[in-house]
Amino acid sequence: MDRADLTARLRAAGCVLAEREADLLLEAAASAGELEALVARRVAGERLEDVLGWAEFGGRRWAVAPGVFVPRHRSAALVDAAAAHARPGDLVLDLCCGTGALGGTLRRRVPGVVLHAADLLPAATDCARRNLPGAVVHTGDLFDPLPPGLRFDVVVANVPYVPSAEIAHLPPEMRQHEDRRTLDGGGDGLDVLRRVLAGARGRLTPRGRLFAELDEDQTGPAAEFARVHGLVPDVLTVPAPPGQWDEEDGSRVFSARPGNP
Repeated sequence: MDRADLTARLRAAGCVLAEREADLLLEAAASAGELEALVARRVAGERLEDVLGWAEFGGRRWAVAPGVFVPRHRSAALVDAAAAHARPGDLVLDLCCGTGALGGTLRRRVPGVVLHAADLLPAATDCARRNLPGAVVHTGDLFDPLPPGLRFDVVVANVPYVPSAEIAHLPPEMRQHEDRRTLDGGGDGLDVLRRVLAGARGRLTPRGRLFAELDEDQTGPAAEFARVHGLVPDVLTVPAPPGQWDEEDGSRVFSARPGNP
């Protein structure tokens, strides 16, 4: 199968970036038979990342597994905001880590940080251990698996924030091949973030800061909830590097830090 035929087949299956996907599948296949098997999986609707076994984020390839949340390129804004705050030696937590790509990219950006990662899904923490040598990876619900009293200078929390009613409108490959718990944020999309904010003050150092990704219309309710729990909220606009994200005006990152006692 040549590149033109492969591209046409992928485009007919609804793959928007058919040319790019064709190149990646050709690179991944060691034989014509293997290529056909990979293409058949992709055309059937599997995520490209599952077919390849990796996802690209922050200039690196990260191991993935079925059901594990695939990092989106727009989350580069979350890493940018956290990297601007982090210092070498800081204790950093990648919460709801999925593959660990966000925490790993932050560690590459700010060498010397001490990285922890946590996720509810064992498949995700298995990926994170593969992707984050030297990091401490915890399996469990949000802050629960962390040692008592451990406080962080930076928490990157890429929590699920899609309202439950909107799940049905997501692309089929997301609905069918990502664990719903990695997407569903409850009625208004903020259920998981509320739980994070409720426990964040006890997990942040005095200069610590939490960074999360939200839609613009969710930042107001999130800020109100943060204040109730002794946090000072902020909404950061991170400019989009040319050609890297699809947001025209950059990406908004929700941030919160401990208030005065």
